[in-house]
Amino acid sequence: MIAYTYTDYQHAADVIRNKTPHTPQVGLVLGSGLGGLVNEIQDATIIPYEEIPGWPVSTVVGHQGNLVIGKLGNKIVAAQQGRAHFYEGYSAQQVVFPIRVMKALGIRTVVLTNAAGGLNPNYLAGDIMVINDHINLIGIAGFSALIGPNDDALGPRFPGMGQNYTLSLRKLAHSVAADKGFTLREGVYVGLSGPQFETPAEVRMLRMWGADAVGMSTVNEVVAARHMGMEVLALSSITNKAVDMLDAEEEANHLEVLEVGRTIVPRLTAVVQGVLEAL
Repeated sequence: MIAYTYTDYQHAADVIRNKTPHTPQVGLVLGSGLGGLVNEIQDATIIPYEEIPGWPVSTVVGHQGNLVIGKLGNKIVAAQQGRAHFYEGYSAQQVVFPIRVMKALGIRTVVLTNAAGGLNPNYLAGDIMVINDHINLIGIAGFSALIGPNDDALGPRFPGMGQNYTLSLRKLAHSVAADKGFTLREGVYVGLSGPQFETPAEVRMLRMWGADAVGMSTVNEVVAARHMGMEVLALSSITNKAVDMLDAEEEANHLEVLEVGRTIVPRLTAVVQGVLEAL
């Protein structure tokens, strides 16, 4: 297991500072099919992940693999155009390395997005869900980003997880969407390791547990952010309805996730920009 230190995060942050004139205020993490949002960033500095020491490189289609720093919604943002996932073979500590570096850059607020399957029967492909809580099955299974020696310079040994998703930011996202003429869902996200999609039996089980959407990212990133005292807003793009019936003709696939994700980008962009402007 790779064990990072406070010095590693600071070193990566210094490398980033030397590549851009901007000082980012908010961090963005863009999930599958959602990287197009960076096209709205003005006066952008584009830094390939390969140029940042320790930063995990994206290997998944739909994750371009750049850190884009510039102006969005009257704020200077550092946007991850693609993320690393546990299923790619990265450790939980590697997956959250970018979040740790964002904090080292002085960022206090992070907005995470992901593509997710809809577990809630009322959800439709194309919906956007504000996450208000999560079930971290990756962490529960023993792959938490906080396993290993704790660095008190980052956060406490036993952080609470009762207020992971900042209430004021959730309310703000709903307000922005209403002003733009559409409605956001709000619910519980369950994070699995993947890369396989869920079986019908797993979908029914997760729904019984109270989860509204399911995906393969986000949860450990949120845990690391909250460990460091960061404010968090997380948005799930519902790109498909999870299949709960055995032998059903429909089947989840990554290309569908990417395609539907792209159709959601204009509304997602409007929400993110509106939230940034109001912060």
